[in-house]
Amino acid sequence: MRNSRYLMQSRRAAASFIAAAATAALAASAGVSLSAHADDAPDDAVATVQTVRVARSAIAQPVRAYGVVAASASSVTTVNLPYVARIAQLRVQPGQAVTRGTPLAVVEADPSAVLAAAQAKSALTLAQGELGRTQSLYDKGLATQSQLAAAQKALLDARQALRAQDLMGISAGDKTIVAPFDSVVLQVSVAPGDQVQAGAPLMQLSAAASGKDARANVMLGIEPSDAAAVHVGDTVTLHGLSTALAKSAVTGRVVIVGASVDTQSQLVDVGASVPVDQTAFIPGTRVAADIATLTGTHWVVPRSAVLQDDKGEYVYQITPNHKARRVSVSTKVEDGGRYGVDGTLDASQPLVVSGNYELKDGMAVQLAQGVAAGGAAR
Repeated sequence: MRNSRYLMQSRRAAASFIAAAATAALAASAGVSLSAHADDAPDDAVATVQTVRVARSAIAQPVRAYGVVAASASSVTTVNLPYVARIAQLRVQPGQAVTRGTPLAVVEADPSAVLAAAQAKSALTLAQGELGRTQSLYDKGLATQSQLAAAQKALLDARQALRAQDLMGISAGDKTIVAPFDSVVLQVSVAPGDQVQAGAPLMQLSAAASGKDARANVMLGIEPSDAAAVHVGDTVTLHGLSTALAKSAVTGRVVIVGASVDTQSQLVDVGASVPVDQTAFIPGTRVAADIATLTGTHWVVPRSAVLQDDKGEYVYQITPNHKARRVSVSTKVEDGGRYGVDGTLDASQPLVVSGNYELKDGMAVQLAQGVAAGGAAR
């Protein structure tokens, strides 16, 4: 009885071992077969691909920035008077764009300032006469050299005093203050009837973003890691953040790139000169901006066309005899879904953008049904 049970258990164990060995052999055989199929595609295999045309064109790598339409300190000018005056009229208001020579305000010099200007003129007349009399006496031997020198100095002092008065522009009656350059009125600090002291600010002007001497009128912030790529002269495209300005855009140039990180925002400041006159981007508007960096001419290809292995980056082009040709490339610029690459590409050969993972150099290819060769890369 015991021997019979032992015999049955031995048979069951042997059967289980044989079944396990058979399963392992089948799995190994299947693995070898699948591996061989993946690595060694038949020489007559034909891959189905999609292609686009390829061409060299200008492309830039955008750096995203955010900021506000507001003048930098370098472009703000304060309008003031070097003498005490009363504000008779105001001709502008905050936010108004003005051109050079536009009347800003009408002022009336304080009587004491007008008197000082008149006294400077009379002092010059007196000094001229005194010098003439002293010179005549000196010629007759009736005046000393020191007396003549004193008269000459008095005339020189009178001329300098009058010139100072003339530079201040003091005159009796009303005087019109005009804009010194094309600008935007940022702030008006006075009202009609105010008596203002010498040097007190009347208003602030922001230089317009035009001409060779255009100064920053849009202040932006970029990540410190992007600062090295941004340079003066790079193109800036502003976009509104509000719904009303979502489709609005205006282009300008970078004029200032900060050399340090702002302690509050932890960003690098960038100033741009953008012609926002007659646009919806009025001072104070919050904006986003794309700064075009690393601008150059390269082969512009879709991101999906570029592959990479241990030999580096590469793409596939289709030869006239419908064979895949591997071309090594190097990516220079990234712009969203586009790459700017350098390499020995052929503009006459279509570029593979789909199905390229299945390709090998020299492999036969066919176009996907309903897809014509030659759509331009975007």
